[in-house]
Amino acid sequence: MSNVKMETALNKQVNAELWSAYLYLSMSYDMSNKGFNGIASWFAKQAKEEFEHATKFMKFIEDTDGKVKLSPIEEVRQEWNSPKDAFEDTLLHEKKVTSLIHGLMDLAIELKDYAAQNLLSWFVDEQVEEENTARGYLAALEKIEKDPAALYLFDKKLGKRD
Repeated sequence: MSNVKMETALNKQVNAELWSAYLYLSMSYDMSNKGFNGIASWFAKQAKEEFEHATKFMKFIEDTDGKVKLSPIEEVRQEWNSPKDAFEDTLLHEKKVTSLIHGLMDLAIELKDYAAQNLLSWFVDEQVEEENTARGYLAALEKIEKDPAALYLFDKKLGKRD
């Protein structure tokens, strides 16, 4: 990679994406333990998607002659009070990831790293989608959290995610 600063920042993002995968995996198992199998399935697929994001960053680092450096992943939360609680954390987390991606884009612009800017443009768009999805599910859960039948249907709906 032509710039050590960019390589270091991208490796840090790899760690953040892997941490995100751990977080969503933890949410998945917690929701499963609480009997929300559809929501658990949604979070498991979200974990897989975050791992794919980490892989995309690692491939870019390698493709640009950099070195992938994997760091330890910090522990994640293990339990949530409800699906609504989990989606509140999801939205907060996705906003944090958006901030990280924007910071990377700022760095790529500063360094005139056009290849990194191209990669990061995809992630900028992805984060708009991630936040919107989390915001929508949270809004739905705020309306239905006290209605067991509606919560059941919501759980079934999320279990149908591709």
